[in-house]
Amino acid sequence: MDPTSGRRKHSKGDSPRSALTANGRVSVTRTRWHCPGVGGGDTPVDRLLDAAEATLSRGARELCCLLNGDAPSFARAADNLLRTTGVRLCAESLRRVVEGEGMSVLGQCASGSLSPDWGPADCRGESGDARIYLGCDGFTAAMITAGEKKLRRKKVRDQRRRKRPADKSKLRPRFRPLPAAKAGADQKFKEFKLVTFYDEAAEHRLVSVTRRDHHAAGRLMRRDGGRCGFAHADQRPAVVDGGPWIVNQIKRQSIPTSAVCLDFFHLAQNVHKARRDCFGEQDPAGLAWAGELLHVAKHQGYDPLHEKLAHWRSTLRSPSKRRAARLLLNYVTDRREMIAYPAFVKAGWQIGSGPTESQCKQVPRRVKGRGKRWDGDNAEAVMALEAMGQSGLSATYWKNCA
Repeated sequence: MDPTSGRRKHSKGDSPRSALTANGRVSVTRTRWHCPGVGGGDTPVDRLLDAAEATLSRGARELCCLLNGDAPSFARAADNLLRTTGVRLCAESLRRVVEGEGMSVLGQCASGSLSPDWGPADCRGESGDARIYLGCDGFTAAMITAGEKKLRRKKVRDQRRRKRPADKSKLRPRFRPLPAAKAGADQKFKEFKLVTFYDEAAEHRLVSVTRRDHHAAGRLMRRDGGRCGFAHADQRPAVVDGGPWIVNQIKRQSIPTSAVCLDFFHLAQNVHKARRDCFGEQDPAGLAWAGELLHVAKHQGYDPLHEKLAHWRSTLRSPSKRRAARLLLNYVTDRREMIAYPAFVKAGWQIGSGPTESQCKQVPRRVKGRGKRWDGDNAEAVMALEAMGQSGLSATYWKNCA
């Protein structure tokens, strides 16, 4: 309808439409467009009011995200939402709300609108120096493949077919068309990257996650370092696992770390693996050997550790034992710059990546479990909500950014 060719009339006789605002209900004067000789008409403001009333409020969206975080499925979250608030929402609608908010969180973090309210001044220890740690690690989550997608869509179609009445003369139920199928993953499991900055007591944290490759993780390091003022801290140690890509990205992105340390737990894992291969599972001599080796690494550093390992390998004769010793020696040699435990202990810095490892378990807990399969972008969005909560940014998001 062309409003310029019709007549504009104020529908004073009609009952006024109203919109719900923070101050209560307010009346709205509507303008109705009518074309002579055609009949009917259009009231544009009605469409706006209907859209506003049909949209979930910010509080309802927040409840959807909170209940989903601790629920094993979207169906259970929808059931809990109905029982606790009386808001009826199907599992599919709740899923869309949650994933939409997660994608919004990712966008707010990328634009800089959602940043922590703490900085180096809040991370001062007993010595008075501001200390912020950098941690980074990867974890896997189950993805849905193209074959599984086809089975899911077939199951939905079969369910709809069963709901149709046997008598074709009766009115059939109307279903929304299925959304366009997204491409499935090429592998059953994909690795996600997690980056975190935290203080000595881990009371201040900034956690981010990405489904993309190590280059994206490096960009997260640089972005989040700027968000929390990492470059302005007096002490900037990084405690990471032995993945070469982490150190390469720290160098590539010019992250201003004071020093980079290999997580002591990962070193101990490799030492005990070699112990089991060479001494057996619970051999007392092997346990004593591993304990002495780790003591040397922690208090004397790389050179004495390398010398001790090289001497031990020269005493072995079995090919399988020599291979296990060679693998351990190569692991230590490739990370010689990261075996800086004596300097970290002297400075009072942590040598374990416990805060990072705990986040790698906490952030993906909603997307892991039996039978759970995800599209990569949806899993990233759901984990972004948990990362936001772990960073203490939930209140800021729902108040200012939602």
